[in-house]
Amino acid sequence: MRTYTPKPGDIEKKWYIIDATDVVLGRLAAQVAALLRGKHKPNFAPHMDTGDFVIITNASKVTLTGSKATQKMAYRHSGYPGGLKA
Repeated sequence: MRTYTPKPGDIEKKWYIIDATDVVLGRLAAQVAALLRGKHKPNFAPHMDTGDFVIITNASKVTLTGSKATQKMAYRHSGYPGGLKA
């Protein structure tokens, strides 16, 4: 079976405006990622850009569940042994 490839003329890109007020951060991220990738469209192809455009308003008012706002640590690694930094 051949790989389905939609023609460039078949791809329609829509604009979505999402209000992030009192929306849980992880759920919002998953929803926006699916819209950007285009997985909700019937002509989705993983090797092509079939996604839509997304504008998020009120991003500073997003909800963090539990105690993430005060206790979440950001980690990065330098690539050297023992190079984990918090």
